[in-house]
Amino acid sequence: MAMRHRLHIPVRALTTPHRTLATTPHLAVTTDRVLTTRLTRAITAAGIIERVATRTRIVKRDPVRRAKAVSAKAVRKSGRPPRADALLLRERILGVATELFLAEGYGSTSIESVAARAGISKRTFYDRFDDKAALFAAVVHHIIEQIRPPATVPLLAGASLAEILQRLAGLILKAALAPQAIALHRLVTGESSRFPELAYAVETEGRQSEATELIAGLLAREQRQAMIGTADQRFAADQFIYMVVTLPQRRALGFGTPMTPAELNAWARKVVTLFLEGYRGLSEGFARS
Repeated sequence: MAMRHRLHIPVRALTTPHRTLATTPHLAVTTDRVLTTRLTRAITAAGIIERVATRTRIVKRDPVRRAKAVSAKAVRKSGRPPRADALLLRERILGVATELFLAEGYGSTSIESVAARAGISKRTFYDRFDDKAALFAAVVHHIIEQIRPPATVPLLAGASLAEILQRLAGLILKAALAPQAIALHRLVTGESSRFPELAYAVETEGRQSEATELIAGLLAREQRQAMIGTADQRFAADQFIYMVVTLPQRRALGFGTPMTPAELNAWARKVVTLFLEGYRGLSEGFARS
C-alpha cells in the first residue's frame, strides 16, 4: 500500500546545519543531534498517521467493523450500558428487591443488601432509584405487571353481563390470590403503620382503578336505561371488586381455610348474582326518586 502521507523536510533545515558543521565542531555535534531527533520524530509521526489512515480506510470499507467502532465509541463516551443491558440490570435489581422485601420485610431490607445481592454498587443503584421508597414502588408495579392477565387475554368475554362479570371475577381472584400478591398484602398490612409510604405505593401503583373503570363502563354500556350517574357506577364497581376479593383473600392469609378452585368458582358465581340483584335494585331506586 503506497504511503499517502510523505515526509517533507525543508531544504533550509538540511543545509543550515551542514554549514555550521564546517566551522564550529561543538555546535556541529549539537546541531547534528537536534537534526537526528527531529528526523526521528517526523518519521515516527508519519508512521502513526499512516497506520491511523489505514485503519480508518479498513473500517470505512467494512460496515460491521464500522458499527462496532461507533458502538464502542458511544459506550466510552457515555459510560453507560446499552439499553437492553440496562433493562436486564433493572430486572435483576427488581427481582432481588422483591425477594428481600417479601422475605425480610420492608424495614429489614436495606439498599446495601439489595445492591450486594444484585452484584452492583450503591452508585449504580442510585442511578436508577432515588431511595428505598422508590424501589418499593417499582417492586409493587413489577408484581402487579406479573400477576395481571396478559394483554392477549380478552377481558370482556361472554354472552351476557352475568357471564362477563363472572369471568372478570375469576381473573380478579387469580391475581389477588397469587403468592406474591398475598405476600405483598401481608407486608403492607404488617408494616404500613411504621412506613406509610407502603400503602401509598400500593394505592399509586395498584391497578384497582383500572378494574373499576372497566366494570363501571361495562355497567353503563349494558344497562343504558339505568338512572345511575357515573360516580355511582364507579361506586358499584368498587363494591363488586371488594365482594369478589375480600373473603377469599382473608382465608388465603390464614383467617380460615383457603378456598379450593371449585369453591372459588362457586363464590364468583354467587357474588355476581348478588351484585346484579343489588345493582338492579339501586337502579330502580334512582328511577323512582
